[in-house]
Amino acid sequence: MNDPLELLENKNIRIPSFLSDKYNPIGCGLLGVGAAFFVNWAMRRPLVSGIQKHIILGAGGVALGSWLDSKREAHFAERDAVLRHYVQLHPEDFPKTPRVKYADVLESWTPIR
Repeated sequence: MNDPLELLENKNIRIPSFLSDKYNPIGCGLLGVGAAFFVNWAMRRPLVSGIQKHIILGAGGVALGSWLDSKREAHFAERDAVLRHYVQLHPEDFPKTPRVKYADVLESWTPIR
């Protein structure tokens, strides 16, 4: 049986990849350092001049990426909780359906001879 509530449960069977929690902070940090390079290029200065600017923008980007990641996780957790609650309140709209297998669907198909 396909139970709609079963789809929304957190069974902790998904193993996150190594970079899943590091992708946004690293990306935003690189974006901050890239912004410092761009500002130096636009001002016609040597690209690595004012190294403190690179460090500050890189650290700010990492902090921003971590914050965005936590906000994203909170948003998806709240969305799943709202969906789970709605399905619990309205079970008549989400009936349990029997699982359909390929053998049942394709049993009428026969090879052409």
